[in-house]
Amino acid sequence: MDGWGGPAIDRRAGRELDGAGVRKRHGRHYTPDRLARFLADRLLTHLVPGETLRILDPACGDGELLLALGDAVAQRFPGLPVRAAGYDLDPAAVRVARERAAKLDVTWQVGDFLYAAEKLADEQFDVVITNPPYVRTQQLGARTARLLRDRFGLTGRIDLTHPFVASVPRLLRPGGVLGLLCANRFLTTKAGANLRALLCRDLIPVELYDLGDTKLFEAAVLPAVTIAVRPPPGTSGSRSCRYVAAYEASADTAARTLPRTAGDRGPNPVAARTLPATTGRAGDLFTALNADRDTVVRHDGRVIAVQVGTLDCGAAGSVAAERATAADGSNGIPWRLSQPDTDAWLRRIAAGTWHSFGELARIRVGIKTTADRVFISDRWHEVRPEPEAELLFDLLTHHDLTPWRITRGRPTRVLYPYDVTRTRRTPVDLSEFPCTAAYLATHKDVLAARDYVVGGGREWFEIWVPQRPHLWRSPKLVFPDISVAPRFAFDRSGAIVNGDCYWISVPDLHGSAAEADRFAYLLMGVANSALGLRFYDAVCGNRLYSGRRRWITQYVTRLPVPDPSTPAAEALTVLVRDLIEGAEPDPGALDELVAAAFGLPG
Repeated sequence: MDGWGGPAIDRRAGRELDGAGVRKRHGRHYTPDRLARFLADRLLTHLVPGETLRILDPACGDGELLLALGDAVAQRFPGLPVRAAGYDLDPAAVRVARERAAKLDVTWQVGDFLYAAEKLADEQFDVVITNPPYVRTQQLGARTARLLRDRFGLTGRIDLTHPFVASVPRLLRPGGVLGLLCANRFLTTKAGANLRALLCRDLIPVELYDLGDTKLFEAAVLPAVTIAVRPPPGTSGSRSCRYVAAYEASADTAARTLPRTAGDRGPNPVAARTLPATTGRAGDLFTALNADRDTVVRHDGRVIAVQVGTLDCGAAGSVAAERATAADGSNGIPWRLSQPDTDAWLRRIAAGTWHSFGELARIRVGIKTTADRVFISDRWHEVRPEPEAELLFDLLTHHDLTPWRITRGRPTRVLYPYDVTRTRRTPVDLSEFPCTAAYLATHKDVLAARDYVVGGGREWFEIWVPQRPHLWRSPKLVFPDISVAPRFAFDRSGAIVNGDCYWISVPDLHGSAAEADRFAYLLMGVANSALGLRFYDAVCGNRLYSGRRRWITQYVTRLPVPDPSTPAAEALTVLVRDLIEGAEPDPGALDELVAAAFGLPG
């Protein structure tokens, strides 16, 4: 029998409602059955029901979350009357949900919940359970995004998750519970600051699960589960929040903890990272998520490290709040997993920190042409007419970067139509470069169709993000946007940096040329060390599949820098200089010097 008192329902029916392209465009990623049941179970742990349980799913899809919650209610609160409401824009999805849950007391509505929410102003639900559509600002369109920001009091870049969550507090009764399933990006990105603020302003997060690269969805979605309570009037606004993170373990950890079994596809090797000393084994990922200690489990042919702690959301006095303000003055502090040993280590790092990367350096993204096929090639010699050599520049991409040094594998060059002697973006006069003019003219339809370029008062042949042209010829640090391990390299070639990388111009650093070089070496030493990687994971933590990390401005600005005047820091700069010049790397020596520079034991 189904938990709602009706006949058993085939939960698999109707799950393939549309194609992958449609799902992506509309943000539809339907919830897997096991994950839906986990969310429902954790949500009800914090609910004190009344005489009737009122439930809302504002983006119900095919009804999986409502079905899972119904099962959980029947098991935990037998006989409790339930009334539910489900909204969705997709008539086909609602039709399937209605058929799957024909015996349930659900009011199904086809329409936009964000507009219907105003009509529900007098409603008070005990539970809101939702997997809202994930649609980014670019897909929403500037006008829609602006209207949603104004209507729901949001700022900056948003996705549809933000207004959905913003509408929840006034629809929950005091003591009511939100069960939210969404992309885990909100935990760490600057764009997620809206959602982090919403969850702390009118609600109290009580459980948080970063499910990382567990691959619970068929789509490339890294999910997170958040359970939050609307506090009754007069109650404290603070409460400890359980935080659990689950990511693929490194190959050496997998080999030590779990034997291989027939049919394993992995584990895939990733860069070794510090895992807690206390590990155990559990036969099921969801069992491990409910455990009270760190565990290592086998899931879907891979080994997953599950870490258990509490949420550090950057409140005053927390570890995350120390030196948390970014160089641009923003306070979008990532949420992080707090554990006693890691927190103590971070406090020692903070005590030995002189400045952050963001306080010393301007971190820029590489160029973005928005027409790479026109501007970038490794076969310019085959192009007729070939653009003038004066406008073709070597281009560094993530393929060319190793720790310390540039190792160019391809002769990739970019057509860069700017005067590189100018400090500001100044396009060249094409009449002085007839071959380039003729080449670009063959692509004018494509280039001129970029309304955002032309509409911004720029020439049709310009690239979208050229950066400061005169800085390319100066020495610089370059590192990839996405990489398993840090790969900060030093470049003196004058090459231009592609948009899949970030860079720091050495002259931007303080002091004389010699002092700026030493600061650059110090930054590279920290970034490429085991300490730098551990700091990133503990404080920034934006990991993708298979251990890949995002090395973007908002995270790299937070990396710590020790006092450069200490003997250990001075020795570190000498070591890094030698590595740049071609010395054989000795990770042990590097890590010992970095630790000593921060006053830590080697």
